[in-house]
Amino acid sequence: MGSFSRKFWFSLIFGLGGFSILIGLGVWQMERLIWKEAILDEIGARIAAPPVALPENPDPSTDTRLSVHVEGELPGQQLFVFAPLDGAGYRIIAVMVTDDQRRIMVDLGFVPQDRKTAPYVADEVTVTGNVHWPVEVDGFTPAPEGDVWYARDVPAMAEALKTEPVLVIARSVSPALPPIPAPITVEGIANNHFGYAMTWFTLAIIWVVMTGGFIWRGVHTVKKD
Repeated sequence: MGSFSRKFWFSLIFGLGGFSILIGLGVWQMERLIWKEAILDEIGARIAAPPVALPENPDPSTDTRLSVHVEGELPGQQLFVFAPLDGAGYRIIAVMVTDDQRRIMVDLGFVPQDRKTAPYVADEVTVTGNVHWPVEVDGFTPAPEGDVWYARDVPAMAEALKTEPVLVIARSVSPALPPIPAPITVEGIANNHFGYAMTWFTLAIIWVVMTGGFIWRGVHTVKKD
C-alpha cells in the first residue's frame, strides 16, 4: 500500500504540475492575442489615417504604411509583378514623376493577364495610398524575367526603373485607371495566438484525462490485489 501511495501522490503532483504549465502557456497566448490585436488596430488606424504629403526621405523604420497622397504624371514606365489576387494577373508598378520632380514608384493595383501589355500613361494623376516596403522575396522567389517580376522588391525595382526606393500602394487613383487598386490591409499580418491558446488548453484537458486514467487504473489494481 505504501508503494501505491507514493505512486499516487507522484502521479497527482506530476499531473497537476503539467496541467498548470499547459494552462499557463494557454493564458500567455491569450495575453499575446490581446497584445497582437492592439497592434493590428494601431496598424489599421495608420493605414486609414488622413493622407499627408510624401516625406522627403521616407524611412522604412518610421514611415511603413504611412498614409500619403502624391500628384504627378505617369510616363509609361512600369513593371508587372505576378499576383494571383483575383485570378491570374499582375500588379502594375509604375513610375510616377511627382509635381516636384521626384521619381517614385506607385502600385496602381491589379490587372488580369490579358491587360498586361497596356502602357499606363497619364499627364496628371493623384494617388492616395500608403508608403510600404513589402517583404516578399525569399529563397524560392524566381528571378525577374524582363518586365515580369515575382515579388515586390522595392530596392531592386527602384534600381531597374531609376527611381527613389519608395513605393506608394494605391488605395485610390484619380482619374481612375484600368488597374483595380489592391490596397494594404491588416489581413495579411499573421495572428495565430488564439489557435495556439486553444492547442495548449486542449493539451491541458488531455493531460488531466490521462492523469486521471492512470490514477484510476492504479486504484483498481490495488483493489484487485
